[in-house]
Amino acid sequence: MEEYIVSARKYRPMSFDTVVGQQALTTTLKNAVRSGKLAHAYLFCGPRGVGKTTCARIFAKAINCQSPTAEGEACNECESCQSFNEQRSLNIFELDAASNNSVEHIKTLMEQTRIPPQVGRYKVFIIDEVHMLSTAAFNAFLKTLEEPPAHVIFILATTEKHKILPTILSRCQIYDFERMTVNDTVAHLRQVAAKEGITCEDEALAIIAEKADGGMRDALSIFDQAASFCQGNITYQKVIEDLNVLDSEYYFRLVDYALQNKVSESMVLLNDIIGKGFDGGLLVQGLARHVRNVLMARDAQTLPLLEVSEAQRQRYQEQALRAPIPFLYKALQLMNQCDINYRQSSNKRLLVELTLIEVAQLTQPEDAPGSGRKPRRLKSLFKNLIQQTQPRKAAPQVAAAVRAESQQPQSPAATPTATVQVATAKEQPQPVRPAVKLGALGMSWRNLRAQQQKPVKINTLPGQRMTDEHQPFTQDELELQWLSMCNRMPQQLVGVASRMKNMKPVITELPKVEVVVSNEMILAEVEKIRGSVLNTLKLHLHNSDIELTLRLDEHRQEVRLLTRREQFEELMRMNPVVAKLKAAFDLDIA
Repeated sequence: MEEYIVSARKYRPMSFDTVVGQQALTTTLKNAVRSGKLAHAYLFCGPRGVGKTTCARIFAKAINCQSPTAEGEACNECESCQSFNEQRSLNIFELDAASNNSVEHIKTLMEQTRIPPQVGRYKVFIIDEVHMLSTAAFNAFLKTLEEPPAHVIFILATTEKHKILPTILSRCQIYDFERMTVNDTVAHLRQVAAKEGITCEDEALAIIAEKADGGMRDALSIFDQAASFCQGNITYQKVIEDLNVLDSEYYFRLVDYALQNKVSESMVLLNDIIGKGFDGGLLVQGLARHVRNVLMARDAQTLPLLEVSEAQRQRYQEQALRAPIPFLYKALQLMNQCDINYRQSSNKRLLVELTLIEVAQLTQPEDAPGSGRKPRRLKSLFKNLIQQTQPRKAAPQVAAAVRAESQQPQSPAATPTATVQVATAKEQPQPVRPAVKLGALGMSWRNLRAQQQKPVKINTLPGQRMTDEHQPFTQDELELQWLSMCNRMPQQLVGVASRMKNMKPVITELPKVEVVVSNEMILAEVEKIRGSVLNTLKLHLHNSDIELTLRLDEHRQEVRLLTRREQFEELMRMNPVVAKLKAAFDLDIA
């Protein structure tokens, strides 16, 4: 049986032209080989699986090639290329810094740089995961990296550029590798599938590319997994089943339900998704990504940002025509907030359900029942209230009849029918409704100060009696109104209000109220607003005879600290048994 080699190793690029998705970098490296302008140190940075180590090997091979091509590629025919392909080259060394990160390993590497190459022109040292070197190893590597021998070239590769010392970065030519796009990954996977004799759907390859998240090595590994599961026929349904990926059809249905305000259908679909084992947080993230794609599909300028297959792109464009832009903006905001709060939530499913309900109500009219929003603004509500409370004016017909009757002379023989009707219309009493002012809907300290100069007037509706101005009140009612008053105080009096909350007003002799203040400073502050406090209590306790007294707490007694002997003598005085014990054993205080 032929030995199986995974696709990531079997289809690893062997030349610059076969590297996927890094055209700018490979062109720069080929030009450097062709012109012979080589630096002594290179640093390849980028995410995993994008070709850093692969390009380092191809570059090292091209540097030592005895007859490179006109494009800067290795010939694959000379002794140097043959030894490299057969993995017996003595001019190219690879070091894994993750397992060789000590100072001793770097010193051993530095000793090898002294020996010139036997075949070829350069000794190339490829150090992978260079950020794993210790600080001491970096410092030992600095001098050699800055001024290496003329026959030595260093190629460093890392996935975490920020962990490398700035002194190392300043000594290298830095190349930043890009993530693989979905289109490049799908094209490469299609070529691999053709070479392996595997049939595949573009939607399935797009799912594999999205799952790989920009890494070609991950994409090839997932491709091998899907090929084993599908047995040579990679389809969309089999791939999402094998990779446990939620079908995009659910996202399209959820957005359609939200546009139609179908909350019940969204809840049923959510239950179906969770019943299949999918996490609610992943659903919210996927739905947010879907809504973002719908937003990108609305404009021709942002359409290239969709990294999906052509069939999926058509579906996104169709749904984008039905989704208004404010709905997409608000939906993205709600799902982003849900994603932030998901980990801290104790009831994660309820959080997802509430988010879907809010999204489903975004396009619902404001005055529709169950929309969850106020049908009218507060200002409009007050305006209607004022209009309803104003007295109605007489009908224009009645007013005209009154004017006509007043202008005509009265005759004793005239028929009194019309006169009686007009008089009835004039003399019929109209219910007088008091006007409601917006300023009277609340109480402020300005109103309280104004009430010190004028008596309190309370508007009453027909059938409602006037409030008793001498109504008795209880201690509980007094304390409740006191606390409510402290909570209503303005922002500039928040300090005094917090201290007044700790005070307890007491009814000494109804309706006299006494408040004990702890110190003189607070007493002075409360005295400044004493009039407003008294008027507030009179108003809300419905008693204009209330008298407020502020008194300083003077019952503080100084407690003198006793010495040990005085404490012992006090103990003997209170307990004679201790005195007998002292006399029996001849005890004394040390």
